[in-house]
Order: sequence, then C-alpha cells, then structure tokens
Amino acid sequence: MSDDGSRPASGDGPGASLRALVESAVGGDLGGPETPVTVVERGGDPGPAARLSALVERSDGGDSVVGVIPRIDPSLARGVADGVSGEARLVFTGSAGDRFDGPAGAAIRSVLDAHGVEASRHGGDSPMGVLLVGERAIVGLFDERGLAAVLWSDAPPVREWAAATCRRFLAAAEPV
Repeated sequence: MSDDGSRPASGDGPGASLRALVESAVGGDLGGPETPVTVVERGGDPGPAARLSALVERSDGGDSVVGVIPRIDPSLARGVADGVSGEARLVFTGSAGDRFDGPAGAAIRSVLDAHGVEASRHGGDSPMGVLLVGERAIVGLFDERGLAAVLWSDAPPVREWAAATCRRFLAAAEPV
C-alpha cells in the first residue's frame, strides 16, 4: 500500500503498463521525487474509477477540466460529471464518440449540456483517457473490462504532455 491507501501498480499489470506509456510519452521525465506520479490499478481499494472521481471532486471549485475520453462507463461518467464545477471541454473518441450515434446520443448530449460540458467528437481512437483538472494531469488506461488503471501527477512534463495531447485531439474534433 502507498501512503494514500491506494494499491500501487504491480510490475506487470495495467498500472505498470500505464506508467511505462506515460514515461515513454514524456521522454522518461516523470518529474522526479518532488512531484510524484501515483498509479492505481484495478483490484485496489479504492479502485481507479473511485480514485478518478475523487480526484475530479477534490479540484478547486473553479478548476477547468479538459480531456480526451475513449470510453464511457455510465457510473464513471456520472461521478466525474458531478465533480466538475468549472469549465469543461471534453473530446470523445473511439467507442465514446460512437455513443453519440443512435438513440443514446440525444440523452448523452442532454446530460453533458446539463453539466455545462462543451463536447466534441474525434474520429480516431485511444487506449488512454487524458484529463487536465486544474494543474493536475490524470491518465486512465482502458481494457476490455473498462478502466484498468489511473495515473495522476502535478509534474510539469506530465502536465505539458497531457495538455499537448488534449490540444491535438481538440483541434481535430467536431462539436457534437
């Protein structure tokens, strides 16, 4: 267990894979010991979905949220949406973007509108979700069962990578 009660990522699980992906994306610079990177994977208590919701809720009241969302899990979406109190701009890609088609699309747009979320749709896909909540970068790794691991950090290299990722997806997305 880590000092915050979460289960650290095991050496070969989804948490370790997520950490390796982010480390590769930032050129190996995760910011050093003064700005730790925390990873929680499925099976921990609390798990990645609960931890993600808590991270968004703990943000300062006016924190903006910008992100790339590749999957929508209704309970996870509700928890995150309820925690957003500032400006929110989200890009839905992959299966999350596909949910805007058909009868569910109108309901999803209605919920997003009710929470003041500016939503866009990107035609590509991503195995990772990326959120910037204020000054914190949050990255989630998805597998066939849903959110497998979540990583968060205030480290400048991780925030800069997350911001660039969000800008890239936002620039190529269409409003829904």
